Amino acid sequence: MNTDIYGSAIAPDFIAPKAFQHFPAETFPSIHPIHWLHSHFAVGGWSPLQRLSGMLTAHMTRIAPRNGFTWHPHRGLEIYTWVLEGTLYHEDTTGGKGEIGPGELQRMFSGDWIEHQELNLRDEPARVIQIWFAAEIQHRGLEPHYQQAGPADLPMRKTGDGTLWELIGGGSPMEPHMRGRLTASSLPAGGQTTVEPPLPGEDLFLYVTDGTGTAKQNGNAPDLKQYDVILGTPEMGAVSVTAGEEALHYLSFYLPAFIPESPQA
Repeated sequence: MNTDIYGSAIAPDFIAPKAFQHFPAETFPSIHPIHWLHSHFAVGGWSPLQRLSGMLTAHMTRIAPRNGFTWHPHRGLEIYTWVLEGTLYHEDTTGGKGEIGPGELQRMFSGDWIEHQELNLRDEPARVIQIWFAAEIQHRGLEPHYQQAGPADLPMRKTGDGTLWELIGGGSPMEPHMRGRLTASSLPAGGQTTVEPPLPGEDLFLYVTDGTGTAKQNGNAPDLKQYDVILGTPEMGAVSVTAGEEALHYLSFYLPAFIPESPQA
C-alpha cells in the first residue's frame, strides 16, 4: 500500500498521477455476507482504495426490511450516514434516537466509546451511504454526540440544470471533526451541470449513487452508472456532466490531496 501524511492507503499503482480518472463500479468489491445485507465498498473493506486522507470507508449499504445492525461499539471515529431511500432507525448510548429519511444526513462522533444500533424497521428496503473518518487527534477527548440535518437545513444552490447541497463545509450546519468537504448533487434526466474542481491542496473522490450519464473532461467522456467513481486533482478543471435517460445523483468528496504527483511535476 502507498501511504501519505494525511493517512491514505492505496493499492500500489492503482491510482495514476493523472488529473482525471474514472473507475467503473465493478472495480470495487460488492459483498453479501448475510441474507439481509448488500454493500458496495468504494473505499475501505477489500477496495484498492483502503483509506483516503483519513476517510476509512465510503460504502453503500442496502438493508432488507425488518433487519439491521443491533447494538455495537465504535471508538475514535466520526461517522456520516446519508440516506438514499427508505428509513433508518438510529439509537445510541448518549440517549439519542430517531429515524433518518431520504435526503437526511447524520453525523455521529464516537469519542472514546459509543454503542449504537441501526435498524430498518419498515417493510421496504433502506439504502444508505455511510462514511467513516478517523477523528482528528485534537478532537478525540470530546464526549460522544450526534447531529442530524434534513434537506431544509442544508445549504442548496442551482448548478446548471442540477441542484447541489452542501453536506460538510460550505455553510453546512454540520460541525465536522475531520478534514474535507462534501456535496450532494442531483441532475434531472437529460440535464447538464459541471463538477467543480478541487481547490489547491485537495483531490476529488466522486461517488455515483444513482442514475446514468457521462462526464466530459478534455476529450475524456466516460459513461457513468451507479457506484462508479471519479478521482480528480485541481488540474482537471470543471468537468461537464450530462444525465442519461434517468436522473443522476452523486456525492463529491473534496479531501486533502491523495493522488500521486506526476514525476514531471
